[in-house]
Amino acid sequence: MNEIAKVISGCFLVVALASPALAHHSAAAYDTQKEVRLTGTITQYRFGNPHVYMILQVKKADGSTNSVEVEAGAASVLNPLGFKKDSLAAGDVVTVVGNPGRDNPDKFVLGKDLYKQDGSYIPLNIASRSIYTSNSNETASSIAGTWFPPRTEFNGFLGGTRNWPITEKGKAAMAANSDPKATTQKDCIPIGAPAVMFYPVADTITVQPDRVVMKVDWMESERTIYLDGRKHPASTQTFLHGHSVGRWEGDALIVETTNFKEHPMGLSAALPGSTQKRLTERFRLSPDHKSLIYSGVIEDPVYLAKPVEWSGQWLYRPNMPHSNEKCDLEVARKFLQN
Repeated sequence: MNEIAKVISGCFLVVALASPALAHHSAAAYDTQKEVRLTGTITQYRFGNPHVYMILQVKKADGSTNSVEVEAGAASVLNPLGFKKDSLAAGDVVTVVGNPGRDNPDKFVLGKDLYKQDGSYIPLNIASRSIYTSNSNETASSIAGTWFPPRTEFNGFLGGTRNWPITEKGKAAMAANSDPKATTQKDCIPIGAPAVMFYPVADTITVQPDRVVMKVDWMESERTIYLDGRKHPASTQTFLHGHSVGRWEGDALIVETTNFKEHPMGLSAALPGSTQKRLTERFRLSPDHKSLIYSGVIEDPVYLAKPVEWSGQWLYRPNMPHSNEKCDLEVARKFLQN
């Protein structure tokens, strides 16, 4: 590698709320310049991925009632903010603040904040205020455990892709990949690594003698890094998250990943990844042991004019649970009907 384009995640802050990667699909169906406040009774409630949905029965000024569908964020994304499956139930009377639908403002709302009758607050959107409580004094003894990449880190990584050196083929692919309904996540196929590793969800790392397993609470993403000295398989064998082998350098884990499948969102929300994609990743504890530093180099000569380096941090959250909600294909494709 002669030249490397550097991307330091925290240096690029972008509004990813409407990103097809982070929000699963575009918020274009909603008027985000308007805000509404609705009070009603929950008649239906579905806690799932990639979205949470509920139906509110709202009483209008003339005494009649109206059913309003409220779309919230993904269970995996809201879970680290403190929204649990049992946080709500049918029959609850709630007040929702959000953005009305463009075509049917009386029927559809993109939820942002929810307040229960007892005054308690529940976040409905990735950008909402978190109510998750954590012990900031907790420290890790190794990279094993549960970690949480803050939204700013994910935004930073995707924002940094704007400055990546792209090949002509890459530029053409990005220009053709502008339709938010083209996202692979409508088919419950997550964005590729390393972007998926920055998703603001619970990430649990389990260290075993011959392997390290990383479970990302997004569309059943799981990676196995083999430590037993095996080689990568033949290039004809490809996998969604590639084939990973690793080694320890002190307490840092170094991972080499190849054998990726072709992926329309392999490098970013709009930039594909080819079978020539290669990742070199480094996982190590921060000096205070309260975070994990995730850095590396990504190569893909088909779409990147030169290798790109990145760096970001995950917060140690040993007690943060996973949502344990699989991606629901019906829910994932629901927005295609709008």
